[in-house]
Amino acid sequence: MRLLLILLSFAAAAAAQPPVSTKVLRESRERPDMLDPSSPPGLRVVQITTHASQSSWNVYTEAPVFTPDSRRFVFVREGNYWLCDIADNFSLRQLTDEQGATAPSVTPDGKWMYYIIESGQGVSLKRLSLKSFTRQTLLSFDVVPGTKYRPSRIYPLSTISSDGQRLATSCFLGDGKTPNSPWGILVFDLKKPSVSLIPLGADYNNIHPQYCRSRDPKLSRDILVQHNHGSEVDPAGKTIRLVGGLGADIHVIRDDGHEWRDIPIGRDGREYVQGHQQWRGRSGSVLSAMTIPRGKKRILEGFPIATDNHTSHRGVQIPGDRSVDLTRNIPDPDYVHFSSDDSGMRLVSDTLRIDPVTKKKTVLIVIGTLAGDPPELKMLRLLETGTSFNGQPAHPHPFFSPDTTRAFFNSDATGRPQVYLVTGYRFP
Repeated sequence: MRLLLILLSFAAAAAAQPPVSTKVLRESRERPDMLDPSSPPGLRVVQITTHASQSSWNVYTEAPVFTPDSRRFVFVREGNYWLCDIADNFSLRQLTDEQGATAPSVTPDGKWMYYIIESGQGVSLKRLSLKSFTRQTLLSFDVVPGTKYRPSRIYPLSTISSDGQRLATSCFLGDGKTPNSPWGILVFDLKKPSVSLIPLGADYNNIHPQYCRSRDPKLSRDILVQHNHGSEVDPAGKTIRLVGGLGADIHVIRDDGHEWRDIPIGRDGREYVQGHQQWRGRSGSVLSAMTIPRGKKRILEGFPIATDNHTSHRGVQIPGDRSVDLTRNIPDPDYVHFSSDDSGMRLVSDTLRIDPVTKKKTVLIVIGTLAGDPPELKMLRLLETGTSFNGQPAHPHPFFSPDTTRAFFNSDATGRPQVYLVTGYRFP
């Protein structure tokens, strides 16, 4: 698929802004009460955030929020971004205070956090030092020069290439008048700085872009894209229908707008993309949570296949289909949000079961190992989160620290969303 690419260059960056605050908080507490007789021995649970009147939650499962030494990570508190230093007794520091701050990414070297400001004046790319905590606006724009597009509804997640040179997020490209206007991907060159635009279609309202984590120069340019077939939005880009028909599918595209590929899963009326997918570690294959009949929620691995206008969007019916059900030998799988470590051999996931009579939700954290050829998952239950699962901040959205010694998750078991970790586990 050939897509239009528009390249924009911008003037020099603005002067640095001072840190939001020098204040450091510590509010963590041990939570052995969250373990139960079914939890493995040796686990430790820490509630990192405990503020009685302010909610806190993790950015998302695949969001690049950790420094590579596994010491510090970024989370959300009441719409602002904060930093937790695990090694400093879980100290907390506020990073941002700007209205409209969104889409954070920590660079692979752990020195910077990039994020975006969306306001009535347009879109700005900012960079924050994770040493001095000063902030700097690198570029700003309203209408994309050379086009009619005024980007809005910036996606709350961004993704950064493995070499730290490019950052991508998605946006709405509507004019505020026309229903079902297109969406697209903004790709920022962080060295120049500049930005390029990859316009997509009208039903790409939840693009969920993710750079491949591979360090291979070719693979590192690939971006994972979600396509919500049958979705509808109003002229302002607000969702009317999230997805329709045979559901969403998943694609891969280079960050220059070329080399369109499909992940051959779903779109057959039997299995449906949940909208929770991720690259398998630093490999070029993709893991996706799928819902199949009778409510089972499996995890599949798919491999990108080059397609054209005649073969794309056909899911499992694409010629040359290559996919593997990693949960094929697990009775009644119920995996929802998951995350893979960089090796692609270890996973952490939440699970959701709803009692058909009482409607009570049971939400667990599990970890797993991929082994064998073809690979399959072996999973281990860690604990019950006690979360309501009502709204995104109350979804556990678990993920590992880079060294995989800790798993992080959200829970509103105390009455409001807070950030937790569990450690001391052994992989199955």
